[in-house]
Amino acid sequence: MTGLMMTGLGLLAVLMTLVWLWQWHSGNAGWVDVGWSFGMAALAVLYAAMGDGASSQRLLVGVLGAVWALRLGFYLWRRVSGSEEDGRYVDMRAWLGNRAQLGFFAFFQFQAVAAVVLALPWAVAVQRPEAAPAWAMVLAVVIWLVAVGGETLADRQLAAFRARPENRGKTCRSGLWRYSRHPNYFFEWLHWWAYVPLTLGGPLGWIGLLGPVMMFLVLYYITGIPHTERRALASRGEDYAAYQRTTPMFFPWFPTETRT
Repeated sequence: MTGLMMTGLGLLAVLMTLVWLWQWHSGNAGWVDVGWSFGMAALAVLYAAMGDGASSQRLLVGVLGAVWALRLGFYLWRRVSGSEEDGRYVDMRAWLGNRAQLGFFAFFQFQAVAAVVLALPWAVAVQRPEAAPAWAMVLAVVIWLVAVGGETLADRQLAAFRARPENRGKTCRSGLWRYSRHPNYFFEWLHWWAYVPLTLGGPLGWIGLLGPVMMFLVLYYITGIPHTERRALASRGEDYAAYQRTTPMFFPWFPTETRT
């Protein structure tokens, strides 16, 4: 498994270097998110092709991982190519000053390492000598369908809301956004539970749990929700503060005014 991961890291290091060069040319470091997503798709395919485990298990990991990552990558591609640099990277650029490009290079390479670490459940799953039981594979697919379907729906609902001029400066409270302030992040986290049934019961099966644990920590405490909430409060003020008071932050539930 170590050789598999080192090969993946080498591939992603090259990919992220190319993405870094592109952001230098374009002046938009948000391309790192696009590169990370496509890098995850490449890892899923690479691991499925190079793994020594059961062929059915490798195929399932490759398909589920690649389709999830490609959907996310193309979604981010459309968003980054049609907008200004995200505030996170504007702040980072200002903080780094004359060392911005060197700092971004290190940051982009860190994303390659982070992708390989997050993909540990895939590496374990494709090395499992015997495929997981049929019920576990079915469960994995069901979780994946709910997660990716929910994330896609949340993204489309938000995009449709933002496309209407009358909603400028307002907070989306329709669809899935009525029950969670970050349904896209919730379903992104849920997606990583799809690989747990494929690893548990096999060698190093507990590593499958690292996927949802790591994604939760990143989204909840580091780069996901904290940054999004700060930017939303800064841009929408009291409208978003009222949304915070009535709508669950992560796990979907009924808004306060409709609870019994």
